[in-house]
Amino acid sequence: MDFWDLADISTPWCIHVVVTLRIANHIEAGVDTVPQLAAAAGAHPESLHRVLQHLAVKGLFLESEPARFQLTELGRSLLDAGTILGMDLDGFGGRMAYAWSTLLSAVRTGRPAYAERFGREFWDDIHSDPRLSEDFDALLGPPGHGHPDPSVLLDPSGWPGIRTVVDVGGGTGALLAGILQAHPHIHGTLVDLPSTVARSAALFQSTGVAGRVTAVAQSFFDPLPPGADLYTLKSVICDWPDADAVRVLRRCAEAARPSNGRVVVFTGEEASPSLLMLVLVGGKDRSLDEFRSLAAEAGLVVTAAGRQPSGRHHLVECRPA
Repeated sequence: MDFWDLADISTPWCIHVVVTLRIANHIEAGVDTVPQLAAAAGAHPESLHRVLQHLAVKGLFLESEPARFQLTELGRSLLDAGTILGMDLDGFGGRMAYAWSTLLSAVRTGRPAYAERFGREFWDDIHSDPRLSEDFDALLGPPGHGHPDPSVLLDPSGWPGIRTVVDVGGGTGALLAGILQAHPHIHGTLVDLPSTVARSAALFQSTGVAGRVTAVAQSFFDPLPPGADLYTLKSVICDWPDADAVRVLRRCAEAARPSNGRVVVFTGEEASPSLLMLVLVGGKDRSLDEFRSLAAEAGLVVTAAGRQPSGRHHLVECRPA
């Protein structure tokens, strides 16, 4: 690989285009010639052909005969739901793709420049458009990232003492549903914004836990339901700069204090795209020492830290100071 391979921006854009046009899905369904693909995708045949030939050189497609394409094993990744959600230029994937044009401003200033490109800050933009909001929830939920591991305690022997769980910023409820399925004695509360919480009902019904869940439609910057045994925050703290991260943790500390409940934070996740967080929202991954400082400012004491039993994520357990 040489410098120009590393600097190539044509290949990522070509991949985004074929994902947006669902070319891989059409080929999987038996539509495999350029005229057929262009008709199915609503594209210009010659232009589409050029894109497919470029990606054939990169190993995603095979031009088995002139203007007829097959998927390679690598190309089958284009069928994945998470790939589609993350790269569809007509949906949330487009926001992530076009946001990279603001990287220079972010590096110069240390602050996200998302609003320079889209006219609103990231969260305001996402929640102003139902399609973007739904795509975002799906990308973070089972369609995009699969079902999360419900083993959120570093010591699994602690589960019998947990009766109530509040999942803070829990999206459409996949993590909470997993916890409730694994532990039938627990009741749960999902806290997220109204449009997101509204999409949780189907998941809770399908997993058989709807009778043990309360959905609370609110911001996690507002006071949280108090007195639970456990508060969980997954893919939340890394989305915010330090001052806002402290605000969220402080709300957890306030809510957990009456019951001396635990607060479990997923932090330093290997899958967390730290550079993308800079571009979109100004968030970041944090080391354990960095997190300890935030927790202390928020009124929490770190009591344990380590990997999730499955090894998938880092967990930090806290108690109110």
